[in-house]
Amino acid sequence: MCNQACIDFGRDYLKEADVKGKSVIEVGSLNVNGSLRPIVEALQPASYVGVDIQMGPGVDQICNVLNLLDYFGHERFDLLISTELLEHVKDWQKAISNLKNVLKPHGVLLITTRSKGFRYHEFPYDFWRYEKSDMKAIFSDFIIEVIKKDHLKPGIFVKARKPLDYNEKDLRDYELYSIIKKKRIRSINEDDVHLFVKQHDRSKK
Repeated sequence: MCNQACIDFGRDYLKEADVKGKSVIEVGSLNVNGSLRPIVEALQPASYVGVDIQMGPGVDQICNVLNLLDYFGHERFDLLISTELLEHVKDWQKAISNLKNVLKPHGVLLITTRSKGFRYHEFPYDFWRYEKSDMKAIFSDFIIEVIKKDHLKPGIFVKARKPLDYNEKDLRDYELYSIIKKKRIRSINEDDVHLFVKQHDRSKK
């Protein structure tokens, strides 16, 4: 899933040296409204695997981001792409930890996600909003090369590199803005999710 601003970001900031001859994984690769895959494959990676929670265009294997390390193991890929996924994952801390750890040292991570002000959009759920300050804190254990706001809609784009002396930042106590609770919190419980979804469904009728 990728809007035009996301595609432009990937085209502008993914260089041949990041891709050519490298192993690439795209997490949340189902092509609903656009994909970076054609741009990346044109730069001749050694391999490209797209994973998502269901089969469809752009998906090579079914794998939840929360099971990424169980499926692929640590330090497997040179480049990881994840577009418009992170706002949909309830356990965002584990998701980001897995994205970081499936990368090889000196590997590149490219992420796009939504910021406060973007409408609720379930697919099937929608939980979080990320700001520039969040990305700086969350990826303070990486070398951040680029952080940009989406110029079309509220969102944030990041390109970062895993350092050779990687030491993972503990995010368990970090508070992120919840679109469900309308405030910054560490985590969301299932009761809050079910109540919000019921209220949202009623409002649509």
